[in-house]
Amino acid sequence: MPEIDLLVHYPKTKRNVHERGLQKSEEDRQIGRQFGADYFDGDRRFGYGGYQYNPRFWQPVIPTFVEHYALSASSSVLDIGCAKGFMMHDFAQIIPGIKLQGLEISPYAIHHALDTMKPFIRQGNAKELPFGDKSFDLVIAINTVHNLPPLECSQALREIERVGRHAFITVDAYRTPEEKERMDAWNLTALTYMHVDQWKDFFKKAGYTGDYYWFIP
Repeated sequence: MPEIDLLVHYPKTKRNVHERGLQKSEEDRQIGRQFGADYFDGDRRFGYGGYQYNPRFWQPVIPTFVEHYALSASSSVLDIGCAKGFMMHDFAQIIPGIKLQGLEISPYAIHHALDTMKPFIRQGNAKELPFGDKSFDLVIAINTVHNLPPLECSQALREIERVGRHAFITVDAYRTPEEKERMDAWNLTALTYMHVDQWKDFFKKAGYTGDYYWFIP
């Protein structure tokens, strides 16, 4: 269960965390947690402020996954919280023939997904994955399971462990009081976030043995 940053090549953006925290209200968070049009394509205070495909985000990341997990055209990958299928699209571009499956809780995101990826996206919740045991060579959940409350987050980790031969997740976390303060201000949708050591204990209790890394603003 190694801590490893497989998103090292994901483009970094400069964030004014303090300013964003001042702008966030509990009403904004409630709207964001609906994961609808406002979250993906509405005002920035509710979420992305316009969620559009750009190859500069995931195309630099995919080769890291390919190398680390020895992925090939015969591999199968599940993307939990796949949104509009952007990462899936780049997997398909870089590894033609790879078997892809997406799971997304938002009907809005699925409806507005890339046309080439729509046939491979199912609506569902990570706490109950509609797939058989060890169905996938790799399960990926980027900033997804932490959007569930603790009990359901633990269930999701067990489900990821069940359906994947390998797994990689990222979750909101902090290491210092200063990072916690920034996370409290930055957080929009996460219902479960904690100190990195608490996460590691949480993973063990859930029986999660896959790879993981943190999102720390």
